[in-house]
Amino acid sequence: MCPVSIKGVLQSPEGLVVLMLNERDEWELPGGRIELGETAAQCLAREIDEELAVAVSVGEPLDSYLFEVIPGKHVFISTYRCQLLGGFVPTVSHEHKEIGLFEPGQLPVNLPWGYRESIIKALGL
Repeated sequence: MCPVSIKGVLQSPEGLVVLMLNERDEWELPGGRIELGETAAQCLAREIDEELAVAVSVGEPLDSYLFEVIPGKHVFISTYRCQLLGGFVPTVSHEHKEIGLFEPGQLPVNLPWGYRESIIKALGL
């Protein structure tokens, strides 16, 4: 069975897309693995709080797909639209190298296709 990861499309107050740089030097949406007893929304709100130290409300689902993280290792990804609650002063956690804020039309090249597709759906691009 594949692990399940819940990811969120989140924008800064200026409308920039929030991405996280992982250990593989790929940009990804914030979020992470769901824990037993959590709903997808609870998981995503918790993960974004842990990774960015910001609060969000979790909206509608955007997409779900099987992602090959590295050859032979797959993760089931579900993405959701998110909205900031309160201020936006993000702090990078130990789980990522850095936080990136990108114009919706200028997403980085090293952003996997599934995350890119979820951003396009969320923002109506």
